[in-house]
Amino acid sequence: MIRISSHFDSGNIECHDCQDPQNIRLSIRQDGAAEFLQWFHFRLSGAANTPCRLVIENAGECSYVEGWNDYRAVASYDRENWFRVNSRFEDGKLIIDHEPELNSIYFAYFAPYSMERHSDLVAWAADTGDCEVEVIGRTVDGRDMDLLTIGDERDGKLKCWVIARQHPGETMAEWWMEGFLARMLDGTDPVARELRDQMTFYVVPNMNPDGSFRGHLRTNAAGANLNREWLEPSLERSPEVFHVLERMKQTGVDFCLDVHGDEALPYNFIAGAEGIPSWNEFKQQQLDHFQAELVKASPDFQTQFGYDKDEPGQANMTVCTNNIAERFDCLAMTLEMPFKDTVETPDYEQGWSPERCMRLGEACVNAIYQSRSVLNKG
Repeated sequence: MIRISSHFDSGNIECHDCQDPQNIRLSIRQDGAAEFLQWFHFRLSGAANTPCRLVIENAGECSYVEGWNDYRAVASYDRENWFRVNSRFEDGKLIIDHEPELNSIYFAYFAPYSMERHSDLVAWAADTGDCEVEVIGRTVDGRDMDLLTIGDERDGKLKCWVIARQHPGETMAEWWMEGFLARMLDGTDPVARELRDQMTFYVVPNMNPDGSFRGHLRTNAAGANLNREWLEPSLERSPEVFHVLERMKQTGVDFCLDVHGDEALPYNFIAGAEGIPSWNEFKQQQLDHFQAELVKASPDFQTQFGYDKDEPGQANMTVCTNNIAERFDCLAMTLEMPFKDTVETPDYEQGWSPERCMRLGEACVNAIYQSRSVLNKG
């Protein structure tokens, strides 16, 4: 018997009918307390060697409909290795065609990053001996907000903050974080060694544990889009941002990288804070320098395509990058990765994948190392 299920960590789907394998009718649930929807993650069982046609009927009602153009869903038998499957968007529906080899297969919008894996990542980091782990607060649902401190906190060192996954459905951000941390905590890596000696890194691998577990696209358990809460976060609505911002005020910030994913654009790119009131030539030089170094470090990164830049003084100050850049007078950026694939460096089998996210995380270590001289405030 064919079954559809999603009652697990980050699961999200509603099954209307799965009697006919050629017309499995599905819908994506919206975030619990908000109207965002696009993330899906579910299991199909009992369909080995059976051609299946899975139809997500409300794809045309999703938050970023343009994200379905040229998009291919991911699938996995073992939940470790994810591959792309035939998908198409037509008449407002996302249609996935696949013949499973086994009786159990998982489908998702992008390779999931479970809260169990998050806990393993934090435990591994603590065990390296080069990282201090602490819980700086609780989420709306009562989950731990983990902060990893790499390098000692003596005076005079640059204070670098790296955060990821404010939007829980953007799982590529925590895959990126896994690669970044693996290199930063590698005792044999000379670049990481020098960075640990010269800078203090404050790392939040997952800003939105509740949304991650609940299978949300964009919000926490209270329905807050955390990347619009940085001007006045509250313990009731956005404790995740509140606790991180309070710690930032204690440490100071010389550099901040906020890691995300973009539904529509098939590129890796940086969004800067060009629209903040204090933007000037020196800040532009800092941004340009970092991007140039990341281009050198990774052919998967590019600077030609990205978001439109805000006009001077027109930045949305509730957004993390803008708020941090203005509040702390520092280089703050948003790194975006695709849900689809990179147009210029495609991989037909996997598309943009967890492995490539991790490699980009490693490459960002080089870019930070080569940007040390421009991080001092002008």
